[in-house]
Amino acid sequence: MLRSYQKINRRKTRVVNVGNILVGGDNPILVQTMTNTLTTDVRATLNQINRVIKCGADLVRVSVPDKESTKALKEITKHSMVPIIADIHFHYKRAIEAAENGASCLRINPGNIGSKDKVKDVIKAAKDNNCSMRIGVNAGSLNRKILEKYSEPNPDALVESAIDNIKILEDNDFFNFKISVKSSDIFMAIKAYESLAKKCDYPLHLGITEAGGRRTGSIKSSIGMGSLLLGGIGDTIRVSLSDEPEEEIKVGYEILKSLGIRNRGVKIISCPSCARQQFQVIDLVKKLEKSLEDVENPLTVSIIGCVVNGPGEANMTNIGITGGGNNTHMIYLDGKKNHIVKDIDLAPYLENIIRKKANKNIEK
Repeated sequence: MLRSYQKINRRKTRVVNVGNILVGGDNPILVQTMTNTLTTDVRATLNQINRVIKCGADLVRVSVPDKESTKALKEITKHSMVPIIADIHFHYKRAIEAAENGASCLRINPGNIGSKDKVKDVIKAAKDNNCSMRIGVNAGSLNRKILEKYSEPNPDALVESAIDNIKILEDNDFFNFKISVKSSDIFMAIKAYESLAKKCDYPLHLGITEAGGRRTGSIKSSIGMGSLLLGGIGDTIRVSLSDEPEEEIKVGYEILKSLGIRNRGVKIISCPSCARQQFQVIDLVKKLEKSLEDVENPLTVSIIGCVVNGPGEANMTNIGITGGGNNTHMIYLDGKKNHIVKDIDLAPYLENIIRKKANKNIEK
């Protein structure tokens, strides 16, 4: 319902697959997260995976630091409803085991794996098991050769590392991969991604790594990834928060919703409230955000405490409420005045209307 005046011209990339999901090209920008349970605790890991799927996770990354973890991966991938990405750092055998045990993608730096023979073994395992890869370049873990050349992490160093790793895979006739060039520094990450986007046509996974806690990390990720997405760069995203994975998924969707790229769930447009408000806007918004977390169908809802901006915002949303005098408020449906409510508990009343509207849209 809400009109957008920004058309994003998305960067054209080749298409790769992560399990049964296509990445890049005209396919949707995917939202992913990473488990923080012990991978060897299969039940806890699967429970967390199921929770993030309910929040909308398209892909889930799982760390496999040891052989016991790759063994557990076999059971995890068997029961997961979304493709699982195995997080590998240095040990090539973990990568081979992960591919053989059902991982749909390996997050890896081929240049850090070791000899050419080891890299070839990993690529063979990926090919044999229809497993894609993500070249995961990170400012905090550049290899010694790159650091000696550039003295410190910078955009050029990140991009050169990515290009080196691309060549390793291409030289071994492997092309089913995406790339990331992450940094905790927003500007370094933006420049690296913009530069890399001009040098290759592979899908790019966006992230501001080690972004921080819920508030700080959300802001940093929104600025960094939002800038890139506005420029048409990005095919998958992960918001890296020192918080639960569910929060990463929620923030990821909020970024995409704010840019009009991909909508999921209820998008609330609300005023900050002031002395003119005719109901407690902040309290109402908090209650609805919490109670409507499970709604998947995209809807826009405006909650405005008075008539200054209320009618105008309601004209552009699926459902709206504007505060009036004497505890009397106007309810809008699809931009038009629908009915007046008076002396009621607004939170459950609006939740009921929103859920009915969401279900009706699903039926259509």
